[in-house]
Amino acid sequence: MRGDVEWDSIPGLVRSAAERYADAEAVVEGRTRVSYAELGARVERAAAACVANGVRVGDRVGIWAPNSLDWIVSALGAVSAGAVLVPLNTRFKGSEAADVLRRSGARLLFVTGTFLGTSYVASLRRAAGEGPGAGPLPGLPSLEQVVVLSDDAPADFRTWKDFLASGEGVSGREVRSRSSLIDGSSPSDIIFTSGTTGRPKGAVITHAQTLRAYEIWSDLAGLTQGDRYLIVNPFFHTFGYKAGVIACLTRGATMIPQPVFNVDTVLANVAAERVSVLPGPPTLLQSLLDHPARDAHDLSALRLMVTGAAVVPLRLVERLREELHVDTVLTAYGLSEATGIVTMCRHGDEPTVIASTSGRAIPGTEVRVAAPSGKPLAPGRAGEVLVRGFNVMRGYYEDETATAETVTPDGWLRTGDVGVLDSAGNLRITDRIKDMFIVGGFNAYPAEIEQLLGLHPDVADVAVIGVPDARLGEVGKAYVVRRAGAVVTGDDLIAWARREMANYKVPRVVEFVGELPRNASGKVVKGALRGWGGVTHEGEGLEAGPHPA
Repeated sequence: MRGDVEWDSIPGLVRSAAERYADAEAVVEGRTRVSYAELGARVERAAAACVANGVRVGDRVGIWAPNSLDWIVSALGAVSAGAVLVPLNTRFKGSEAADVLRRSGARLLFVTGTFLGTSYVASLRRAAGEGPGAGPLPGLPSLEQVVVLSDDAPADFRTWKDFLASGEGVSGREVRSRSSLIDGSSPSDIIFTSGTTGRPKGAVITHAQTLRAYEIWSDLAGLTQGDRYLIVNPFFHTFGYKAGVIACLTRGATMIPQPVFNVDTVLANVAAERVSVLPGPPTLLQSLLDHPARDAHDLSALRLMVTGAAVVPLRLVERLREELHVDTVLTAYGLSEATGIVTMCRHGDEPTVIASTSGRAIPGTEVRVAAPSGKPLAPGRAGEVLVRGFNVMRGYYEDETATAETVTPDGWLRTGDVGVLDSAGNLRITDRIKDMFIVGGFNAYPAEIEQLLGLHPDVADVAVIGVPDARLGEVGKAYVVRRAGAVVTGDDLIAWARREMANYKVPRVVEFVGELPRNASGKVVKGALRGWGGVTHEGEGLEAGPHPA
């Protein structure tokens, strides 16, 4: 394992990949097939357009779009121009996206046109169409330009084609000169995640951290040149962008982006494109195994799968090996504040280790399980998972208080997850201090959902927990206290929630109660709510989500 990297920045990686793997397929999207040399040229053109439109080193550039070739090119182009990338969750509503754009101070935004029947442009207009600013979205005064990744755009926005054309006067030499201003210590991206306070926090990650972490990931996973990688994990998260795009660039693997998880499409892509690598959450892999038409597709090229969750059924690992003949199945654990990766299993680990743990600390890092006092606990004892090493974020963007609460003076990142280490150093996640639950691979934070539900005029009090769901793993259940005289029903509240928040956050069940159980300090006792039980309803289809990060 190398553990070091040959490039000091992501632009350097892109140029190196374009040279080393010039004729190899870099991206396959439908009938479009782009070589590494062509991908390098497209990224340089996008970077030139960013430079021509005033993007400076350190400027934040947002991207709100599903997995696609254009996402890869626009994102890498912005980073090559010195920008700090701010990916936005494609399931956000307009108000949620506007909040992240406002907090990050993004000057430029790349946005999809219509996705899953929703006009993202219209959604943004409703959320930020009024305000003190004079740009395309007055409610976002820092945002100077919006580029729509399609052939059509409103008059005050720009099309992708028009944006690219505007950079024709900027030479390749100018782009490379701009990229040379970036080094390993420069921030490469800000991944916004919602904490238990419900307030979005942006983890700042550098180029060096990204490159080193996904060089290691590629080594441990065994990713090689010639692999064909179906990337269903969303690019807005590290599991899609970094364990996907960045990892492929380091090895010369072919990227096949899929914007929405649909098992029929996955099966078709795996067979048609001879896909060899398919990471994803357990729900994705389980649905693949259980699909009635699975045997009608040639899945023999599959050789590597990487997954992760608090619980990965042993039978799932065994079935992937026995029924699909997948040589390597690995589990991993990470969070955005640790560059998306903390622990990972290794080749040769027993199926029971892979299924029951998330592996061991990656090279160059330490993992500790600690008591509330911070004192390390012996193997076999549960405590908070702490992480220290090169992968720990530089801090939360413009939030020193939250950073100080999360990263100790001696560099330990408090993950908020409860885990147990075994004698070999394998980590098993057992609970979540922050009460986060995972819906079809997406991290859902009760406090954020409670905050949004509390805005409903008929809701006096509310608490949300995760409850088991046969298809999605977990879904939200809301315990609601109605305001006096209110007659709002559960269906009414769920319908309202669907208009106000991303689908994976919407509770699938609402139970009305007279009051919530609270302790002496007034905090809701979530453990008591979990003891109340209840049933769940089937949720709607979701994009595939990340491992628990």
